[in-house]
Amino acid sequence: MRSLLLDFLKVTESAAVAAIPWVGSGDKIAADAAATNSMRENLNKMKMHSTIVIGEGEIDEAPMLYIGEKLGKGGSHEVDIAVDPIEGTTPTVNGQGNAITVIAAAPKGTLLHAPDMYMKKLAVGPRAKGKIDIDAPIEENLKAVANAIGKDVKELNVLIQDRPRHKEYIDRIRKAGAKVRLFHDGDVIYATATCIENFDVDMFFGIGGAPEGVLGAAAVRCQGGEMQAKLLPRNDDEIRRCHEMGITNIENVLTQNDLVSTDDCVFVATGITDNLIVNGIQTEHENYITHSILVNGMDKQVRYVKSTYPILQTV
Repeated sequence: MRSLLLDFLKVTESAAVAAIPWVGSGDKIAADAAATNSMRENLNKMKMHSTIVIGEGEIDEAPMLYIGEKLGKGGSHEVDIAVDPIEGTTPTVNGQGNAITVIAAAPKGTLLHAPDMYMKKLAVGPRAKGKIDIDAPIEENLKAVANAIGKDVKELNVLIQDRPRHKEYIDRIRKAGAKVRLFHDGDVIYATATCIENFDVDMFFGIGGAPEGVLGAAAVRCQGGEMQAKLLPRNDDEIRRCHEMGITNIENVLTQNDLVSTDDCVFVATGITDNLIVNGIQTEHENYITHSILVNGMDKQVRYVKSTYPILQTV
């Protein structure tokens, strides 16, 4: 996968640039379509056989990058791709922070085929790897993480999305003495942040989309951390979707290996608007300046890339 990393960077950068005219527009459909069309065009230029395993719906929902779509112009690489052309469509069209374009990729058969439903997620950085248990009470996980990284529980920083469904957990985390840092959008961004030391983020926890869970799990695995998850189907149709995707034991914990089963994976994200892990696109003279994060699971090294795109060539 290492050899495809810069090609995937081109994909996310171009999609972010394509979304820029729609920042603050209020038009979510147009923004998502612009980023999606750019991604599809550039993925089809890559020398690979790839399948979208985490996308934006089924085949009849095209032009989105749909689950099962085949992309690439051939070659020796057989690749599974998880993609979100705009992670944070609402903040994008509202002119707010926390919007990225993002791709995770790994060899065929190594990414979880997750249906679009709720998923409970727990992620930590490398120092707490092997110490968490998503089935255990949150208080026990706080103690385990604190012991693993040499902190007191009251020194821990936990990222959790600001949603009513998390109120009980927020209250329990604070009662245990840890600090809660709430965020509104950007599930993948904040899961990724658990593994970046200078952010002082010790744990990511919450209930959100399963597709974002796989993207976040790839980012975490690439950096040597750990994510655990559990699917939370709400009705018979969602249970059926799990079975169709090969997930029969729905109540089982999804370990890091279930979510992403190889270190030979890559994670690439480009900022559309400013967020915790990368800056958004900036305008400088006649150019767009993009900022991206690249992580290759074989290296466990985070790279930040700044690129220039002439504006006249992108409009």
